[in-house]
Amino acid sequence: MANIRDAKIRQLVDALVRSYHEDETLIKVDEKDQINKSAVVAILERLCSLIFAGFFTEKPLREDSLDYHVGEILEEVIYSLEKQIRRALPYRKEHMKDDRGAREITYAFLEKLPAIRSVLSTDVDAAFDGDPAAYSKEEIILSYPGLYAIAVSRLAHELYVLNVPLIPRMMSEYAHNLTGIDIHPGATIGHHFFIDHGTGIVIGETTTIGNFVKIYQGVTLGGLSTRGGQLLSGVKRHPTIEDHVTIYSGASILGGSTVIGEGVVIGSNTFITKTVPGKTRVSVKNTELQFKNDSGGYDVELPTDEYWDYSI
Repeated sequence: MANIRDAKIRQLVDALVRSYHEDETLIKVDEKDQINKSAVVAILERLCSLIFAGFFTEKPLREDSLDYHVGEILEEVIYSLEKQIRRALPYRKEHMKDDRGAREITYAFLEKLPAIRSVLSTDVDAAFDGDPAAYSKEEIILSYPGLYAIAVSRLAHELYVLNVPLIPRMMSEYAHNLTGIDIHPGATIGHHFFIDHGTGIVIGETTTIGNFVKIYQGVTLGGLSTRGGQLLSGVKRHPTIEDHVTIYSGASILGGSTVIGEGVVIGSNTFITKTVPGKTRVSVKNTELQFKNDSGGYDVELPTDEYWDYSI
């Protein structure tokens, strides 16, 4: 029996190795400088501990040791991030190439951390001001998936702007996996951004979002079509959302030429592919709710467009 099992295993090994040589897309061998996904995740978590100092440490953070704490984490981040960026740079597309090396990029990115902290503070304020279920800003920082997704997006976006390949997307997909919120690192997002609930939100690469924008679960800010494939790379494919816009659950806003004007309110389950002028409310018309009683009849019908507050 053992000989039969060994022969079967040998056949499986031979078949897999043969497939590796037939198509090398899904195999990496003899590459000492392959980018490390676990290392990227560890860097991201250290960056979050720098952004939200004292919130995610096992021991309480003391004022008299703050310099030491920050310096220690920064040294770890610099060493690891520079190494991963160096490994990622060969994957740059032609339009991404510049003269900066991994070390210069690493320091240019880390210099952005104070500014990222400042804008994330406005995101915390927006969540607290916009959510009556929030009891404190600490609760938002420690438990809101929307804020975590935004924090990772802001970090990843700065690496994206610095033309670092792979790593920004690895960071954003890690947050996507944890939160159910998919924000491409290429998306540009203004201050006081609030994601409520968040599950199922998709924000595409060329999306531009203004200031004081609120988005609920299930919203898609996407492209009209990906039929052009790589020919669409670098083309504005996703919508522009101007300041003070609220987008309720299940709405889809598509297209690179679509602009949602300042102060617009987009109702639930709407499908928008053209520009909406400012100070406009958009809702689905003539949809009805039907309530079936025990006898099988329909005794109540309520048009949903009578109700404008879609918040939960």
